[in-house]
Amino acid sequence: MLSIAIIGRPNVGKSTLFNRLVGKKLALVHDLPGVTRDRKMAKTKFKDIDLEVIDTAGYEYSTEDNMESRMWKQTQMAINDADVCLFLFDARAGLQPYDEFFADLVRKTHKPVILLANKCEGRQQENGIGEAYKLGLGEPIAFSAEHTIGFDELYVQLMKLDDAKKEKEASEPQSTVIGEIPEDFVPVKDNKPIQVAFVGRPNVGKSTLVNALLGDERMLTGPEAGMTRDAITTEWTWKGQKFNLVDTAGLRRQAKVVNSLEKMSVESTKYAANMAQVVVLVLDADAVLDKQDLTIARNILDEGRALVIAVNKWDIAKRKETLDKLNYKLETSLTQAAGVPTVTISALKKEGLDKLMSALLKVYNRWNMRVPTAPLNKWFADVQEQNPAPLGKNKRRIKLKYITQAKTRPPSFYIFSSNPEGLPESYLRYLVNSLRATFNMGGIPLRVTVRKANNPYADKDK
Repeated sequence: MLSIAIIGRPNVGKSTLFNRLVGKKLALVHDLPGVTRDRKMAKTKFKDIDLEVIDTAGYEYSTEDNMESRMWKQTQMAINDADVCLFLFDARAGLQPYDEFFADLVRKTHKPVILLANKCEGRQQENGIGEAYKLGLGEPIAFSAEHTIGFDELYVQLMKLDDAKKEKEASEPQSTVIGEIPEDFVPVKDNKPIQVAFVGRPNVGKSTLVNALLGDERMLTGPEAGMTRDAITTEWTWKGQKFNLVDTAGLRRQAKVVNSLEKMSVESTKYAANMAQVVVLVLDADAVLDKQDLTIARNILDEGRALVIAVNKWDIAKRKETLDKLNYKLETSLTQAAGVPTVTISALKKEGLDKLMSALLKVYNRWNMRVPTAPLNKWFADVQEQNPAPLGKNKRRIKLKYITQAKTRPPSFYIFSSNPEGLPESYLRYLVNSLRATFNMGGIPLRVTVRKANNPYADKDK
């Protein structure tokens, strides 16, 4: 697989090219410069070339320890990891001082570079293409990521580099690891990656937590709120199980989201949470489960996702006060998923991470749970014997006949009744709470639907 890093100064079309190559709108695209801050990676196929594409932040020079310098470090990591760099410049605007300065830095890495004169939709860009020779990066390709101009020329260049990489790998001696399989090795039965999204308010430490799990400065972090703008997915393995960890932008109250870029970030976060299998709601220990946190948690459960709560910055928290407040909020304000696992962590000091992952796997298994028919119907008979269904809202007797599990992810059940419309909500909640407690399904949404049972004599009467 050929790894390519898309680089250049801000607003030259890097994210547009990234989206074109991967065939999806994975990266945020906006007229405002500097939208991309983190590295965003995706695997794709460009005709017959297997690619790993890396979108990077626009280069902005800074010698201070600020956001720009940290963004540049992320871009440097992308360049170091890549086999080839796609250097974009804006042919419409012509060469800028940053283009030349950045090109000089890229040349020093000795990485292969393909120069793309982007935004070449007309003849007026020809002067900009001619200026590009000053960069010393070879012959530029007249290109337009938005209008798919120059992609055939790009393919030819990438094919040459891909062939060269394959020849080099074929000529290298293959290393063989000799040794016995460890006694405690247990193969994972279903090793499909688990999709995990980390969500929460701005500046609670989501990116720091993902970096701590990965053991790498993969995400851009800093004291500035709203550092992350786009959902960034990273592949990771823990104790043999594969994960896709998704870092997301912070979610503020809807009334405070005013500009179009932040609205796009919010939509990206919501989409990532909806596509996840498990969502980790990261809280600041100084403000656990405030109104916005509760709104986020309810939305996660309404979408049918499994939920884990991670209370971050535990190393500096008022512990007893925080736990008392958290438990009270869970009992009174998040009753639709009793038993949500809560884990105290310190992402900065890498404390509590194994506990978090263990809780995450437990709730994932519950989310996939299928209750055997015999124990399910025994529970159903026992629970009605202990507390029979009352008269319905329409004053008619209610007979609950049987229950069946329709599906998993989340566990969904059908109860068949002679009078489904009349069953009071309070009795349905009683059944759900008993079902959750009996089969240990805390922390996940349960969907229980009451349906009308078929009359076996209906056809005979006709």
